[in-house]
Amino acid sequence: MTIGPDETGALALENAEYAATVVGAHRIRADWTVIRLIGEFVPFAAGQSVQVRVPQHPNMVRRLYPALPPSLDGKLEFHVRTVPGGWCSPAIVTDTRPGDQWQISAPEGWLAVAPDATDVVLLAEGPGLAPMRSLILDLARRAAPPRTHLLVGARHPRDLYASDMLYLLAGELPWLTVIPVVHSEDEPDWVDQWYEASRVDIGFQPQEMLPGTLADAINRFGPLDHHQILVCGNAAPVQLAVDSLIANGAPTEAIRYEGF
Repeated sequence: MTIGPDETGALALENAEYAATVVGAHRIRADWTVIRLIGEFVPFAAGQSVQVRVPQHPNMVRRLYPALPPSLDGKLEFHVRTVPGGWCSPAIVTDTRPGDQWQISAPEGWLAVAPDATDVVLLAEGPGLAPMRSLILDLARRAAPPRTHLLVGARHPRDLYASDMLYLLAGELPWLTVIPVVHSEDEPDWVDQWYEASRVDIGFQPQEMLPGTLADAINRFGPLDHHQILVCGNAAPVQLAVDSLIANGAPTEAIRYEGF
């Protein structure tokens, strides 16, 4: 089989690696770190994930979602959570330092908002918030962004690790509504020193949070039959949310989802 020039260019882009340097690693929970980098421009699309290679485990790759849309000045941000029993994520969360060199490659994924969308629902569970934030910031570049509802699911209120950022973002963007959803309205009985050190007085109040899961929260809405819907997070809650959406009248062709 002969590979034409278009296919050759696509293969080169797919196999390319882009260098980035860590400029900040901010531990915000015992199991969460926000990592900011600056480096080469990475040609991904808002909502996609990329492969990363880090110095702590240079022979392993980990797929992460950028929390910022593509930036010509090479800015990247990742929200990394420790995966129980994982090899790479604990090292990223605990050992990442400014100056670390990362390699970024292989953008992929289909979480995207159609250019003609007028009503959008974004459902994010845990680390699934990162691509949704990227998409929201990308939508803010549009002349007429669609009406957008973001539902963010977490186990406890303090697990809403970006509550302050989302609160401020919703205040700045009149077309965006943010709804936090928590399994339990009570906090765990153990102290998270990283949460205590980073907590601020800005954020959603308990009465602004819906109790239950994302799947439960969907039942509070009418049929989402005129919306584009994107879902991202851990595989089990994502599947439950998608099942609930379809049961409530959302057409399957309107739903895009990724679980991990």
